[in-house]
Amino acid sequence: MDTAGKEREAVQLMAEAEKRVKASHSFLRGLFGGNTRIEEACEMYTRAANMFKMAKNWSAAGNAFCQAAKLHMQLQSKHDSATSFVDAGNAYKKADPQEAINCLNAAIDIYTDMGRFTIAAKHHITIAEIYETELVDIEKAIAHYEQSADYYKGEESNRQVLLSANKCLLKVAAYAAQLEQYQKAIEIYEQVGANTMDNPLLKYSAKDYFFKAALCHFIVDELNAKVKEFDSISRLDQWLTTMLLRIKKSIQGDGEGDGDLK
Repeated sequence: MDTAGKEREAVQLMAEAEKRVKASHSFLRGLFGGNTRIEEACEMYTRAANMFKMAKNWSAAGNAFCQAAKLHMQLQSKHDSATSFVDAGNAYKKADPQEAINCLNAAIDIYTDMGRFTIAAKHHITIAEIYETELVDIEKAIAHYEQSADYYKGEESNRQVLLSANKCLLKVAAYAAQLEQYQKAIEIYEQVGANTMDNPLLKYSAKDYFFKAALCHFIVDELNAKVKEFDSISRLDQWLTTMLLRIKKSIQGDGEGDGDLK
């Protein structure tokens, strides 16, 4: 079946699903078989969503998944509703980032209500990434990374959960430093460094986190850090380069005429 054929079939399924929803609202249907029709509508909306996905009509797919999610909630099927909202969010990511966020937030609300905080944390990361790459709202990205880290830290402590929490915290620290929120960055880098020191598999990363905390300390305390031949260093990543440039600028501003900084 070609793309146009998939879309036509999806549109027909949507129409059939809507008829079943309307039928379930009538008085007699509500008494006899109302839920059956809602279940049939859920299935049709989901099938339609998948047909729209195959046709690469991402907005229509997201809408169909949303309709299924709302009906699943009406049937008191929280897990299915959350899954459909996530499917909707993943479809909308390709066409409408803000609507994707709305759907993922709806799924998060359900998961947190069910006590499924690890899954909720994962979807907060997805939202943060959308704010990073699509909507370019770093403050909101930071907020979702922080919420994700909080949820991970609140769950049972194991290596994988610790890694996930640290990954989110390190994103927050990096952005905080870039936004010149140095004290916040310092606290996170030192916290993550201290946490990883006690883990045999992670302790070797601790020196990197303490080093980044030290760089932020240099800026906050306006120390005379002498970074000679700075521009010749090529192995530093973009974050480190930005921080060192700020240190160099701060030093030059405090001591103009200092020949060995030129």
